[in-house]
Order: sequence, then structure tokens, then C-alpha cells
Amino acid sequence: MADAFSSSSETVLQRVVDCTVKTNTSPEKLEELYQIKKTCNFISQHQFQKVALQFPDELLVDSITVAAEIENHSNAKTFILGDTSYGSCCVDEVAAEHVGADCIVHYGRACLSPSKRLPLMYVFERRQLDVEKCASAFRELFPDTQSNIIILYDVNYVHATGDLLELLSPEYPNLVASDLVVEGEQCFSHSQIKRKHYDNCLSEQDNSQVICQFGRQFTLNSGSNLTDHSIFYIGQEGATLRNFMMTWNRCSFCSFDPVTMMGRKESMSINRALMKRYYAIERAKDASVVGILVGTLGVADYLTIIQQLKETIGRAGKKSYMFAMGKLNVPKLANFLEIDIFVLIACPENSLLDSGEFFKPVVTPFEMEVACNKNREWSEEYVTDFRHLLPGGQSHVPLADQQEEGDETDVSLITGALRSRCVLNSEPAESSHGSSVVLRNHTLIVASTDSAASFLAGRSWHGLEQKLGETPVVKAVEGRRGIAIAYEEEGTSS
Repeated sequence: MADAFSSSSETVLQRVVDCTVKTNTSPEKLEELYQIKKTCNFISQHQFQKVALQFPDELLVDSITVAAEIENHSNAKTFILGDTSYGSCCVDEVAAEHVGADCIVHYGRACLSPSKRLPLMYVFERRQLDVEKCASAFRELFPDTQSNIIILYDVNYVHATGDLLELLSPEYPNLVASDLVVEGEQCFSHSQIKRKHYDNCLSEQDNSQVICQFGRQFTLNSGSNLTDHSIFYIGQEGATLRNFMMTWNRCSFCSFDPVTMMGRKESMSINRALMKRYYAIERAKDASVVGILVGTLGVADYLTIIQQLKETIGRAGKKSYMFAMGKLNVPKLANFLEIDIFVLIACPENSLLDSGEFFKPVVTPFEMEVACNKNREWSEEYVTDFRHLLPGGQSHVPLADQQEEGDETDVSLITGALRSRCVLNSEPAESSHGSSVVLRNHTLIVASTDSAASFLAGRSWHGLEQKLGETPVVKAVEGRRGIAIAYEEEGTSS
């Protein structure tokens, strides 16, 4: 085998790696977990030639076996997408397009965020759920059988929800079951998932309210509101549950962990979590330079929200810079000290990033709009899906008219300093006293317009400088040899 570091770029790109078929899953369970026959029918029905198989890290051990089975039962060539550019819950359409795939088969847990580039099929990992113990925990958490309860679940347990409803529906007449839905005509899956055709609306038959959000759809009875219901979640603690609790923060939550088989009432204080997010909003109001982090290339309308954020930030008198760096970590963001705050554009489950370890806070597009758009006020509503902030979305708030915006000042709750929100507008306007061109709203009283360049200019260390004509010309001399801990000319210490 040739050394990987001694090969040219052409051979590296064309190298074929021999992989041994190895799996942790028995052959009889392979079909049940990965729906191989249905996947092959999906491929053959649409006559796909190249199929991208996207696996999360925990399922990569079965990826080679699944790919081999699909190729044996269909005429398609498969490509395994292992390390996704961003979160594994999102569809990695960019990686699939790199290999020229005709469609994507997404395995494992999914956030069900809409994607529109390639045909898509979801295959959820069928995790075990003890229905009897789940029902028993449900009865303990909700002793009142007349309670209004909505059942939500992680996508990996959708196969067992039917049996659970058969046990609980006769006892709880006001039980509301949710369905999984996907958006777009190119999304396909098995019978356990539906296609989304509408947003939150009222049914014409019985005036009941249909809620459709985060890939979940459920119908509320006539005359009832979402705040009148409690929510029972099936799944482990994580991004999905946190997203639900932040969005529907006026509902009480209970959960059942299928791994520990324990039910509990969620004890996380939503008010405390919301106040932490409000603190981040105050930091965003104080910021002068904002970094826009591109955390997805697959969720629909991500380019539109980037443009909207740029306009919103600019109208607030702040500078913005865009970064695309894949999966985020603390060292990556620490390289940009000139950025005062970052705003992350990602799917709803990945946008709520705990930035406690980061050098600078990371906020969501909704929080940045609260900080920069004076027409949007902080309230009980919390929006994690950035598509709802776009024109036509259910939470869209247009920017204030530039002519109505003035130089408004307030006091920072963090620093106590006076700050100003003033619009920067360099559009030329003709003066009423003559034909000279003047600038409107050109002067900022308090707000700082420092850019990243001015920040770098103020650093005490500026890097290497050429200093042409100032440095004398000398002959090359022999430098130090060895490693930094012990150069050869330094000798050894006794």
C-alpha cells in the first residue's frame, strides 16, 4: 500500500479503498432497521442511477452492508456520506451533489427541515420502545384522564406510537396524537410519514386548529388553544426536546426516556432559559461587528435569511461579515477577536447553541432581529425556525421605514453606557437649497461604526511588516537547529 502523503493530488482523488463488510447488526434485523426493500423499490420506481446514502456517525458501522444490499437488489450505484458538513440531522445535499447523486436516502434521526435540491427519502432508525412501561409512566404523570395532552416523539419511535395510542386513547378522550410530515414534492418515505401541504390553519369542517411545525402535525379541538394543553414527549433529552420547549414555552412538558424507561416532569426552568437568551440579545444590541455563521447549506431559504440579516444588521448601524466554516467549535470562533457577536443560521434543532464556552456569544436569527429591528419586541414568542422570519412567514415583522427611524438612544443593561440605534444611509438626496448632493443620516452621535479593519489597526501586534528600505541587507546565516525545548547550541543543563 502506497503512503497516502507521498501521492499526488490526482491519485488521492481517484484512489479506491477496499473495505471489509462488517456490521454490528444481524442480517435478520438489517431489513427491519434500514427498510432495504422499500428503499430499493423507491430507487427502481424513479430509475435513479446514483444514490447517496447519508448515515450519522453511530450508524456508519452498518453503512457498507446496507450499501452492498441496495446495490445487489437494484441497478443503482451507491455513495456513502459519512461526515456531514454540519449537523447529521439535516440532509447534506451539497455532499450528494459532489458525487452527482440523483437522490438521497437519509438514515437515522432527522430534524425534517425542508430541502429542495434533490429527491429525498427518510429511513428512521427503529429504536425499541416498551409500550407498556411508557403507558404506565404516562398514567402516573397525568392522573387526570380529562386532561388535554399532546403526544410528541422523536422520529426514531414513530413505529411504536400506534400501539401506545391504542392503550391510552380509551382512557384519555382529550388525547391529541401528532403525525410526522415532510415538506416538498420531492420528499418520499414510508407510510409512517405524510407530506405537508399547509401551515398552521383552521379546518373548514369543525373549525379545529391544525398545527404543523418542526415536521410534526396535530389537530386541536374546536375552541381550544395550544396553551391549554400539556405535552408528553417520547425520546431522550436533547436538541429536539429543547427546541419544542423553547418554542412552546407556555405549555408544561413531561417526557419518557425509552433507554432508562423513566418518565419525568421536565424541570428545566423555561423562564431562566429565556432570560439567558435575553442576555444574549442585550449583547447583540451592544455589538458593533456581527459575524454571520452559515450553519447549513441544505435547509430551504437559507440564502434569503442571510440577505435579510445583512439588511437588518446594516440598518441598525452595525457591520456584518459572513463565515462558512462547517461544524463549529470554540477554537474556530476564537480566531476572530474583532467580532463582537455571532449569529448562527442553522436548522431549528442546531440553532440553539449553548455558547457558554465560546469567547463571544452565538445568537439565533430571531434574537438578532429583536436586537436590531425596533418593530420586533421581546415577548413570550420564541422563534427557532428562521423561515418564519421571512416575508410571508407566520412571525415576519417588517423593518421600520427609514424616514420614520430617528436617532433613538437607550441605556445598555450590561455596560450601563448610552447607545444609539441610527440608520446608516448613504443614498444621495438633492438639497432643497440648491443642486448640491448631500448625505442623509450620515452622522452617528453615540453608535460606533468601527469595522473589523479598524479593530485590527488598534492591535498592539500587527504581524510581519515589510519595512521596505528600513531593514539592512545581510548575508544568510545558519540558524538554530533542534527542537524548541532544547536547541543544539544551548547544550544540556546539569
